[in-house]
Amino acid sequence: MSFAATAALLADPARAAMLSALLPGEALTSGELARVAGITPSSATPHLARLTEGGLLAMHAQGRHRFFRLAGEEVAHMLESLGGLQARAARRPWPHGEALRQARLCWNHVAGRLGVALHGAIIARGWVAPAPGGWACTPEGDSALTRIGIAAAPCRDCMDWSERQPHFSGGLARGIAAHALARGWLARPAPQDSNPLARRRLALTAAGAREFQLLFGVSL
Repeated sequence: MSFAATAALLADPARAAMLSALLPGEALTSGELARVAGITPSSATPHLARLTEGGLLAMHAQGRHRFFRLAGEEVAHMLESLGGLQARAARRPWPHGEALRQARLCWNHVAGRLGVALHGAIIARGWVAPAPGGWACTPEGDSALTRIGIAAAPCRDCMDWSERQPHFSGGLARGIAAHALARGWLARPAPQDSNPLARRRLALTAAGAREFQLLFGVSL
């Protein structure tokens, strides 16, 4: 698909809202996405079809339900980067609250201040080194991550929407996010409203603050 065709898909407010709602990495039904976009289910159907045909969404049919999710990490990376460009062009303060800015999910990795801080700390400790397409774990990083319980894997930069600095995406970033959620370092509070951004918020727990400081040298 051409650049112009992809841009046209993103330009519609309803489609943009549905894509944003899928950034946490979960699959949602067409009805749920319709509610997020503020349109009827029948109106959502052609929008979802266009996004699927355009390669931005993947659809899974289960019984009479159809579930949609982002087609992959490349799509999430693009959406997060576009959000950062929009914020930079607007030249206005971050409008979505400090909780969302501190830590949130970008597809399946940690974004926000915590994600950016982890990016800087891991590079400063020499746990990753530049490699084609991004970063690769060094022997020191492999050893340190193994002790923590995280598998060493390649990663790359993803420009953070709120901080306008990179955080990590890719295999290593997925491993860190999964490990932190499983250990209770990060929690996903239930959203209090239908705002799709609320689904992305992560809460840093007291145990998480302690472990990120101890293991990565990161303090928020």
